[in-house]
Amino acid sequence: MTAVEKNQALELLERLDGEQRTAAVRFMQFLLLDPVAIAAAMAPPDDEPVTDEDRRRFHEGKAWFAERGGRGIPMEDVLAEFGLKTEDFPLNQ
Repeated sequence: MTAVEKNQALELLERLDGEQRTAAVRFMQFLLLDPVAIAAAMAPPDDEPVTDEDRRRFHEGKAWFAERGGRGIPMEDVLAEFGLKTEDFPLNQ
């Protein structure tokens, strides 16, 4: 983007009223999101009720992490349980 284009964008923003400017800024923020974040933002809201089982498992998970100082299981350890290594999964295929 050139300096002229940046100035034009700023001038256009200044010409908008408060609500329009808010919408324009939100749209620009939306443009900066990655595709996964955009898909998540566009997804319908989760309307499933939270069950007692959900609450119980959530609290169990929090307790599990608290017992381990807030640390999870290293990926290398998880992969090793299946006889795999991180090198088995090249990042750029």
